[in-house]
Amino acid sequence: MHPLIDVPSLVRTRGGVALLDVRWRLGGPPGIEAYRRGHLPGAVFIDLDHDLAAPPGAGGRHPLPDASAFQEAMRRAGVRQGDLVVVYDDADATAAARAWWTLRYFGHDRVRVLDGGYHAWVDAGRPVTTEVPTVREGDFTAAPGHLPLLDADGALAVAKDGVLLDARAPERYRGEIEPVDPVAGHIPGAVNAPTHGNVGVDGRFLPAGLLRERFAGLGATDAAEVGAYCGSGVTAAHEILALTIAGVPAALYAGSWSDWITDPARPVETSD
Repeated sequence: MHPLIDVPSLVRTRGGVALLDVRWRLGGPPGIEAYRRGHLPGAVFIDLDHDLAAPPGAGGRHPLPDASAFQEAMRRAGVRQGDLVVVYDDADATAAARAWWTLRYFGHDRVRVLDGGYHAWVDAGRPVTTEVPTVREGDFTAAPGHLPLLDADGALAVAKDGVLLDARAPERYRGEIEPVDPVAGHIPGAVNAPTHGNVGVDGRFLPAGLLRERFAGLGATDAAEVGAYCGSGVTAAHEILALTIAGVPAALYAGSWSDWITDPARPVETSD
């Protein structure tokens, strides 16, 4: 199944669909505020910090959730094992990609991201609502391990022998600024590939061919071992989604930089 769906295709979709609103911004405001102002009819709000991540700790700022906790959250949202799940955020899929990746990792094989998100829906003249739907409890069973995952040692190995993409902004990659974490810089050997380069000005993903060209220019092809990380594993999922569209298999370092720096013995690089 292609990981993206556009507005016309979503409108034409028939049968069971779980629609998840995953609007979220680093530093706020909370996505629930946007959801309450208006959302796609039938959409259920998913809190990235609580439903798609475990509490911050040794595993970073957004560790992967426990399988049982994630399963409970998805069942509350009406996610069923065989039904299509469509996830969206404001526009660029920065948060929606985390939901896509997490559902796929825990074994749901019918998940798509609404390309262009809420803005694309509104721009197409489609209706929005403030009504919170009543959904039937889902039956999704979360079983981890369906997508490749890296820990710190694995990420360093990919940086040495393959291509490890750092999805953060260039100034954070270079260690010039660090607005969130207590240590600046990047994993030695990692290559900078900011996620904003995966989408156009409208928030929609670039065509697969352009994404393949972009990643090939960084050495990330289907002939290489590829991994991705970011600050806390959220925007790195966006990188994995873009790589998937491009036809390049890649593993996620879910703990990312916020996990890497928890061990002062791990090396840090601050140059290109």
